[in-house]
Amino acid sequence: MDPMCGHSLQTGNISGMLSDNRPRPPLRILYITPEQRIVAHMKQIFFPFCIALLVGLGGPAMAADCYADYKAKQDNPLRLHYGVAKVTGPCTKAAASSQLAQRLGARGWTLLNVMSVFGPEGLEQRKDSAGSNFLRF
Repeated sequence: MDPMCGHSLQTGNISGMLSDNRPRPPLRILYITPEQRIVAHMKQIFFPFCIALLVGLGGPAMAADCYADYKAKQDNPLRLHYGVAKVTGPCTKAAASSQLAQRLGARGWTLLNVMSVFGPEGLEQRKDSAGSNFLRF
């Protein structure tokens, strides 16, 4: 006789152990306190909020006006000019180079190099230097 469950034990038979219906303490692994539920709910709200915030902060920086100053040339007769142009899309030298090469090429100019890319805060200081080529292309 098994002292734990009050059934006789037989070799190869665990029916006595399977039919043990004594009350047991609740499993603590599956018990979630109200505080834990609140924390879990906060995580469900907090992390998507952080992601939305980061995307929201990155959006205006990408959507802000972007400008590039560049140097270009024209052959026969050789003419050089410095200019400032608005760039769409990513505000990088590579993006500005591809856009300006097409715009200038359509008017017979060859892009020599993009000197820098900048936001609206740099326009005023370059306006006089660019002259008639300020936001022309």
